[in-house]
Amino acid sequence: MANTKPDRREMLEMCISRGLLVGGAAMTQTQLLAFWQKTEAGMHQPTKAEVLGPFFRKGAPDNKVLRAPGDAGFPLKVTGRVIDTRGRILEDAKVDLWHADHEGLYDTRGYRYRTKLSPDAKGLYGVETVMPGHYADRPAQHIHYLISAPGHKTLITQVYFATDPFFEGDPVKNWNKRGIASNKELILPVKLFEGPGAPRAEVNFDIVLEKA
Repeated sequence: MANTKPDRREMLEMCISRGLLVGGAAMTQTQLLAFWQKTEAGMHQPTKAEVLGPFFRKGAPDNKVLRAPGDAGFPLKVTGRVIDTRGRILEDAKVDLWHADHEGLYDTRGYRYRTKLSPDAKGLYGVETVMPGHYADRPAQHIHYLISAPGHKTLITQVYFATDPFFEGDPVKNWNKRGIASNKELILPVKLFEGPGAPRAEVNFDIVLEKA
């Protein structure tokens, strides 16, 4: 017979039944289990990691507007927050963000479409940029991230766009097409706005770091 390991719930139930886990106040086994389940439900899963890629550059400025007047490409706003697995704001977090231009080219000498953000007191960050272009090595549009915060694991990840033609209109089915994206959770829905002003897109990417 196969030797299967108990999952977290089964392990918890065994600990409670054997007296290995008790509450500070008198609690029944059912109450302890319910308390644990409520705590688990309030936890946030750490953001999935991705590859760093060859185009990272240190020293990017804290710039919230990456799109210069007259830049080619569809205007894009990227927003989100940086928190820990309990939903708490991470003070002193830093968010490196960079991507290719509209033509799929990276600025490897300067800092076009590159920034290192400091989220605000509410953990929020945001940039105005353009939708990245496609290029042969990684034909899905994407934005690179490197996020750090004191006492937490540094996270390297990427985000993709559900509207990208690469996913053929069905990112749920095609999220792992050609192995480009390693986690379907990183393919973000895109909001499109027509006016007033020029059409634009917006995505929201919340980042959850786990303790080191």
